[in-house]
Amino acid sequence: MQNIIVPIDFSPISEVVLDIAKILAQCFSARLWLIHVASPDPDFVGYDAGPQSVRDQLAEHLREEHQRLQATAAELREAGIETTALLIQGATADKILAEADHHAADLIVMGSHGHGAMHRALMGSVSERVLRKAACPVTIIPHQVAKTA
Repeated sequence: MQNIIVPIDFSPISEVVLDIAKILAQCFSARLWLIHVASPDPDFVGYDAGPQSVRDQLAEHLREEHQRLQATAAELREAGIETTALLIQGATADKILAEADHHAADLIVMGSHGHGAMHRALMGSVSERVLRKAACPVTIIPHQVAKTA
């Protein structure tokens, strides 16, 4: 095992996902690829981006997410784990799968938010889509783990 993809969204489950990925990386001397998928720019999905103030807010939010992602990667590198952090925009499941293919992932470790049936019916489940379409094994950490951790 050489490459582990770790999608994180900074929700409570992300900390548990990172802990498990860290253990796996240490056991297998694997590289971690931290992936944070941000929402696509409104222009990319057919919506007007709005006034400059809205665009400035979106840009600031992306900068903050990028800084947080890079800080997380730096902590893992300090622990001796080869880590690369990527902030990308787009459809979450599609981007996770594309990065897994691009980096020849041996494993994807991700969390599940545990949304109800109505949310899954309307929005779908990212973890479910990744699990169904991934070309490598996928470890899904259930949202209940974050509540007890």
